Amino acid sequence: METVKRSTFKLLLYLKKNEPKKNGNVPVMGRITIDGTPKTFGTKLEIDPNSWDLKHGRVLGKSSLALSTNQKLDKIRVRINKIYDEMLKDEGFATAQKVKLSFLGVGVMEDSLLKIFKKNNEDFEKMVSKGERSQSTYYKYKIVYNHLKEFITCRYYRDDMAFRELTCDFIREFDLFLRVDKGCTHNTVWVYTMPLYRVAELAIKNGLIRRNPFEDYEISMKENDRSYLLKEQVETLLFHTPTKEKYELVKNLFIFSCFTGLAYIDIKKLKKSNIQSFFDGHEWIISRRQKSDVASNVRLMEIPKRLIEKYAGITQNDFIFPVPTNKICNSYIDKLIQEVEIITEQKVTFHTARHTFGTMFLTEGVPLESLSKMMGHKNISTTQIYAKITSQKISKDMDLISHKFKAMEEAFIETI
Repeated sequence: METVKRSTFKLLLYLKKNEPKKNGNVPVMGRITIDGTPKTFGTKLEIDPNSWDLKHGRVLGKSSLALSTNQKLDKIRVRINKIYDEMLKDEGFATAQKVKLSFLGVGVMEDSLLKIFKKNNEDFEKMVSKGERSQSTYYKYKIVYNHLKEFITCRYYRDDMAFRELTCDFIREFDLFLRVDKGCTHNTVWVYTMPLYRVAELAIKNGLIRRNPFEDYEISMKENDRSYLLKEQVETLLFHTPTKEKYELVKNLFIFSCFTGLAYIDIKKLKKSNIQSFFDGHEWIISRRQKSDVASNVRLMEIPKRLIEKYAGITQNDFIFPVPTNKICNSYIDKLIQEVEIITEQKVTFHTARHTFGTMFLTEGVPLESLSKMMGHKNISTTQIYAKITSQKISKDMDLISHKFKAMEEAFIETI
C-alpha cells in the first residue's frame, strides 16, 4: 500500500520473498521514496507470504496474529509520515536517506536518549564504587534502562531515538508499557519514571531539549499502609530467646533499628566514628542517610547503646555491626515473628523496624519536627505519614486534654 504526500513522498511496504526463513515466513520490508530516490529498510517483522494482501500492504484475516501485525505496520506508517512532516517543518526539506536514518535511529544525533542514559548509569556506577550512592539505586537505573530499550524496540522498531522525540506522549506510552507489558504496580511505575526524569533534566542542562517533557505528565506515589510493631510487641521480641543462635544477631539489629530509626543500609555502614558525644553530654549517632544523603542525628538510648557494646571488637574497618545480607535479615525476621506469635496486617520485614521507630516514638509524644530530623526525612510531610498510621497517638493526645472537659461533662450528666 502506498502513502503519497505532496507528490514527492511515497512509502511502500512489501515482502522480501527471495530470503525466506526456515519456518517459511519472509521479511516485511519498507521503501521510502522522495523525489524519485528510494531507500529500503527492514521492519523487523516477518509473515507467511500466503497471508499478505499485496494491494493494501497488510496481512489478511482477523486472527490475533494478523491484527497484531497490522497494528505494527500501521504504527510504522504513522511514524514515518510524522518524521517526514517534522523534517519539512523544522528543516524545510527531507530526503529518503534522512527519513530512513531517523526512523531507524541511526546517526540521528550523537547525544541520543539511550546513549545519555547509559552514560548517566556509568557515572552513577562510579559514585557507587566510591560509596557516594547506593547499589540498590544503581540497580534500579539499570532496570529502567533495559525496560526503556525494550520499549523503543517494541514500539518504535529502532535501537535508539533522538532527545527531541522524548515527548509527553512518549512518556505516557512508556508508562502504559510498564503497567501492561511489564506488569508493574502504580508505585513501581512511579519509581521507574524517576531515572528517566533525571535523564530529561540532564538533557535540558546540556541543551539537548528546551522543555521538560514531564511538565504535562503527572504521577505520584500512592500511600500504602506501612507495617509496624506496637511497643508491647517490641518488648516481647526484645526478651525473646530465639530457637536458633543464628537468629540472635538479626533480632538485635532489628531492635537497634526500632530504637534508632536507621534503615538496613545505614546500620550496615554505621561506624564507630558515627558515635559522638554531643552538646548535652549524651552519645549520639551522627550520620547521613545512604538513600537521600540527608543528615540523621539520633540520641542513643540505653538499649541501642548496650547492643553496640555487645558487638564491640567483632567487626573490621571500624564498622559497629557484622550485618548479614538484607535477604537473610528479612528471612530471619520472618522466623522470629512467627516464634513470638506476633500478628500484623502487613508482612514484617527488616524495614518494619524503621516504621516502628517512627510510630512508637510519635505515639510516646516526640514532636513531628524532632522525629523528622532523627529519621533524616527531607521534609516533614514524609514524617506525617506516621501520624496517620496509629490511633494510639490520638488516644494519648485525647487523654491529655480530656480532663479539661470534665466539669462540663459532669454538669451535662446531671441534666439527663
